[in-house]
Amino acid sequence: MSDLARVRIWAEALIRIHLDPLHGEGSWTFGFDHAKRRAGLCNYTARRISVSRYLAARFEDDEIHQILLHEVAHAMAGSKAGHGATWKRIAREIGYVGGRTHDGEIAAELAPWVGHCAAGHEYVRFRRPSGEHSCSACSPRFDRDHLISWTRR
Repeated sequence: MSDLARVRIWAEALIRIHLDPLHGEGSWTFGFDHAKRRAGLCNYTARRISVSRYLAARFEDDEIHQILLHEVAHAMAGSKAGHGATWKRIAREIGYVGGRTHDGEIAAELAPWVGHCAAGHEYVRFRRPSGEHSCSACSPRFDRDHLISWTRR
């Protein structure tokens, strides 16, 4: 599990090394956010890189370092690059070895909505579910026999 103070030090160092020479001293900042499903974010408008405080506290140091490199690569590549060839080249050059998106755990225990199907499969939502949903594990198409029953924690 990563120490949040250490994550901040790493992030600020990566910004100084990779972004300040390109954009000038103090042009990009770092912060923690309250995201529960995504690990990091590159906000081009605010020129800010952020990491989920919930997920950073449960990830290993190597995972957090890769998340930071992923977001710094976005800042270096620019807002139009997405996860395309330019971003991939820059990400590799600065040491990123992961994929396009984070596919690790989410802060599921913080989700206020929990749903179960008749077979017991569990789903979580961070926003109130709207409409009816059926269990995708039980049926690939919507099926009333596999409706998910939602409760608020």
